[in-house]
Amino acid sequence: MRFGHGCLHTCTARRFPNRGAHRHFLAMPFDPPCFAPQFFFDPDVLSIVRGLMDHRIVADQWGCDVPVRGSEYQSAHVDYERPLFPEFPDLALPLYAVVMSFSLEPIEIAPGTHRMRRASALRALAVGEIAMQAVPLEIGDVLIRHPWALHRGTPNTTDTPRVLVTIRYVRRWYADDSREVRAMPRAVWDSLTADQKTVMRFPIAG
Repeated sequence: MRFGHGCLHTCTARRFPNRGAHRHFLAMPFDPPCFAPQFFFDPDVLSIVRGLMDHRIVADQWGCDVPVRGSEYQSAHVDYERPLFPEFPDLALPLYAVVMSFSLEPIEIAPGTHRMRRASALRALAVGEIAMQAVPLEIGDVLIRHPWALHRGTPNTTDTPRVLVTIRYVRRWYADDSREVRAMPRAVWDSLTADQKTVMRFPIAG
């Protein structure tokens, strides 16, 4: 599977850093070259995601992380920290959200920590019982990961912004508006097939 990278310079940091020093999160637009249907509807990706959850999954978040020169290692963290049941934050549940990422920003992940209590996972990482593992992505690679696995972004020592583009897929009944999303232009929505529309859950402009 080959994903283009024409939006790398389009999705540059235009705001004050909001993910640490010299690191930005940007909600992605639904306009070429930042949007192409194959980003969301690749049959191999959908087959894996549906196998992990069920056939009624939807994409509900579309954004990118952009470290620029001067960025540092992020602290180990998880995505989407709101537990499904706040009164039982460490309750082991079937998977109801996954994150698919692609592009040129290296990421490090602490394997297996999505199955651990958060405090235990952070302690194991701090004392070296679990080590971060680098997952370098080449053009055309995708990474599908559990959002509760501890991970961190890496420094950018170049003059070119590096972009990690991310789509979140969730079970249809799950909703979480913890991250900004852009509205999809009506013309883009109308260009999708009926099957493709069932996978997309984004606001429609107009």
